[in-house]
Amino acid sequence: MAKEKKVEQITDMEVDFAQWFTDVCTKAELVDYSGVKGLFIMRPYGYAIWENIQKILDGKFKATGHENVSMPMLIPESLLQKEKDHVEGFAPECAWVTMGGSEELPEKLCVRPTSETLFCEHWSHIVHSWRDLPCLYNQWCSVMRWEKTTRPFLRGREFLWQEGHTLHATEAEARAETLQMLEIYADTLEKDLAMPVIRGNKTDKEKFAGAVNTYTVECMMHDHKALQSGTSHYFGDGFAKAFDIAYTDKENKLVAPHETSWGMSTRVIGGLIMTHGDNNGLVLPPHIAPIQVIVLPIAAHKPGVTEKAEEIVAKLKELGIRVKGDFSDNSPGWKFANWEMKGVPLRIEIGPRDMEQNQCVAARRDNGEKVTVSLDALETEIPALLDAVQQGLFDKAKANLDSHIFPAQTLEEAKALQEAHGGFIKTMWCGDLQCELDMKEKAGMSSRCIPFEQENLGETCACCGKPAKHMIYWGVAY
Repeated sequence: MAKEKKVEQITDMEVDFAQWFTDVCTKAELVDYSGVKGLFIMRPYGYAIWENIQKILDGKFKATGHENVSMPMLIPESLLQKEKDHVEGFAPECAWVTMGGSEELPEKLCVRPTSETLFCEHWSHIVHSWRDLPCLYNQWCSVMRWEKTTRPFLRGREFLWQEGHTLHATEAEARAETLQMLEIYADTLEKDLAMPVIRGNKTDKEKFAGAVNTYTVECMMHDHKALQSGTSHYFGDGFAKAFDIAYTDKENKLVAPHETSWGMSTRVIGGLIMTHGDNNGLVLPPHIAPIQVIVLPIAAHKPGVTEKAEEIVAKLKELGIRVKGDFSDNSPGWKFANWEMKGVPLRIEIGPRDMEQNQCVAARRDNGEKVTVSLDALETEIPALLDAVQQGLFDKAKANLDSHIFPAQTLEEAKALQEAHGGFIKTMWCGDLQCELDMKEKAGMSSRCIPFEQENLGETCACCGKPAKHMIYWGVAY
């Protein structure tokens, strides 16, 4: 008989959160390391999570009139140089192709870090009249940013994402688009990934290179650090003018259109892990779990047990549930640990005693609770349990977020709160860059966002004491 494969242990998150995260990524078989630093292999289970997120987002994009396109991977240096702020923002992260075969290229080609310039060049060819607008495009692809420090999902040199790019006749239409797409991200994070968010506007220092405004959804991880989980940018007409995009409006005047872009990447899988995971491994929300239910026969050698487990699998498949049966010869203890490591939301156990009572046992991954379910009620009880797991994960993450937001009146108080509790520190802010830099240097926190939901915590800036303009969130971020 073959020796049973060992379920590897992971570092406790309380001992070393960073190592715990890496252990989960590798031992839950989400990623592997490639031969090039910062380039990760997404294994089937990790890629299946991304596929489920992608399917949800893609459906929402198409429901709002967006179309998928594909742009080239390489950008000529001269094209990248056309928008000054944009190229300066990405220059340190660009990877360049200088040879084609054995010949030196006449012009360097950048491996796309993002595709604004490619979309703009295309639009300069095809947009001529107000009838050509709006252009509502999205692209699913990989991009490359030559990061110095890399971690699976959170910061890689190549990562998968979607990048939406749209062109509109008016500023009002373009601004409405940026907020609509931000809300799609927020809705997906909260309802499908069970990750509560704070919506807001990035400061000028933190906004996207070349943008007029960058809007963000910020999430809090289990260790109380922040993760920027999706962004939407309003560009104004700056890119259009730089790339000579103009159209004839209804009054027969030549005007520049307004542009947006918005993106969400495989980084959110890192966020999923750090929001819901525990010391047994992954914990996945049912909406995006590759396997929603795992069925385990107990005492499978006894007559009829395997057959009954197979019946349960078939019945749940008919309901559209992503279900799998583990009919391997590994021990029940091994199977429990293995599927807990992979974060499967619901485990169903069926054995001889259960069969005698026409029932099975269902174990929730989010809280370990076990309930007995009549085999005649699988069609209603299992979907209800999956809904309960989905809601339970959101509620737990929301409680973590809400209990780690602290108001502060001064920089010193903000620093003390961060050091004692972590989380988001909210203060009043005058809007000056120097105060933002002071908070980073003296308290170790970057600005996360100026939230849409403003509160009046006082009249003066926590950093300098001058009159305040906004309430702002600060935090330590991934």
